[in-house]
Amino acid sequence: MELAETNLIPARRANRQSAEVTASCPVRDVLDRVGDKWSALIVRELDHGPRRFGVLRRAIEDISQRMLTETLRNLQRDGFISRKVIPATPPQVEYALTPMGQSLQGALSALAQWSAQNHDAIRSARLTYDHATP
Repeated sequence: MELAETNLIPARRANRQSAEVTASCPVRDVLDRVGDKWSALIVRELDHGPRRFGVLRRAIEDISQRMLTETLRNLQRDGFISRKVIPATPPQVEYALTPMGQSLQGALSALAQWSAQNHDAIRSARLTYDHATP
């Protein structure tokens, strides 16, 4: 048991060190946010204009309520989106891109266009690799 506990300590330190490296590296820090599974899809959806939570959830069909909430909070924390509470009964919340989020959308749009242009070639390369690898 002591050996297992000893092996866990370096892993924890490695994670802590990785967080320090990520925080000091702008590329890693930003890509950790916008490169996750949901952030880019939310930013792309908000490019069409402000959206309420339910509209976002319906637009991104396979995202859970919990994950949408968490991702929206992270995007708001990083300054990519704003959250506006609309006084109504019940209260409504609307999300919109900030100017920084709009500038990110430009980069994501270029990436989406590149992805569409190269998707067939990437899939073909994967098949070739998978058939060649034992």
